[in-house]
Amino acid sequence: MQIANWYFASPWYFLLLLLIPASLIWYLYRGKKVTSAFRFPNLPSVQGRTISLRERITWLPFVLRALGFTALVVALARPQSFSSGENVYTEGIDIALCLDISGSMLAEDFKPNRLDAAKKITQDFIDDRTGDRLGLVIFSRDAFTQCPLTVDYQVLKNLLREVKSGMLEDGTAIGNALANGVNRLKDSKAKSKVLILLTDGVNNAGEIDPLTALEIAKHYNIRIYTIGIGTIGQAPYPFQTPYGIQYQMAPVEIDEALLHQIANGTGAKYYRATGNQKLETIYKEIDKLEKTKVETTSYKSRKEMFYPWAATSAVLIMLELLLSQTYLRRLP
Repeated sequence: MQIANWYFASPWYFLLLLLIPASLIWYLYRGKKVTSAFRFPNLPSVQGRTISLRERITWLPFVLRALGFTALVVALARPQSFSSGENVYTEGIDIALCLDISGSMLAEDFKPNRLDAAKKITQDFIDDRTGDRLGLVIFSRDAFTQCPLTVDYQVLKNLLREVKSGMLEDGTAIGNALANGVNRLKDSKAKSKVLILLTDGVNNAGEIDPLTALEIAKHYNIRIYTIGIGTIGQAPYPFQTPYGIQYQMAPVEIDEALLHQIANGTGAKYYRATGNQKLETIYKEIDKLEKTKVETTSYKSRKEMFYPWAATSAVLIMLELLLSQTYLRRLP
């Protein structure tokens, strides 16, 4: 149960408060029953008598007992406080990161290789975000959501560290990757929705054509920034032999025309990364994307308030007992 800025974990204890009016009725009935009558030979002699302080506050023990009982009931209801929700305006957008993890991403024209370089720079990109929701899609022959949209950047980075080549069957399904990323973003309420696709190959797998995925993205007003990763010409690819890891130079083939078309079709931009530093520069440029104000309500962690209320109850009841046995003690 929540009342204003207070939350009660065990609200059923409040039913005990019904005992207070019952006690009040009993207190008033008992007071009338025990009232003594005195005979005075001369009534006018007592009419001007001053009523003492003790007589004026005979009701105080009952009030203290009722307040102490109320505080005890509140303590048993387990009150928890939290800060008032306040509207916080942050500059934020929703971003889906689509990362190619095909076997060719192990080429070492980047240091230590394309995949590890992309993971490191993507992690730096995540660290620079504040207030944005980010998600991660990995793809090879198929596409898989490694992390849905979240503002828990630590979880996202942990899942990014677990990414490695071989998690999916080899291939390059650009259309599937785009469709998966669009699916992450299509229900977003943010005014700015961005997908960043990083790949080093040519679309050669998947059930969804990249241009079909492009049209879906345009329908949901999603901008797609594309990055082709790989040096110009040839790059050293590692492969396993009976004698250990060997390297073979292979041509770098990136479908730049398709990546250009996808980016331009959504009002975004295509980039070509030919080295670690260039890739880092690209992400920094994307980091300057136009922001949109998002209103969020933030609450601090709940704080248990049992002990303050229990202590208040103990103090009130002890004070009531003290007064009842001393200054306000009833005469036999």
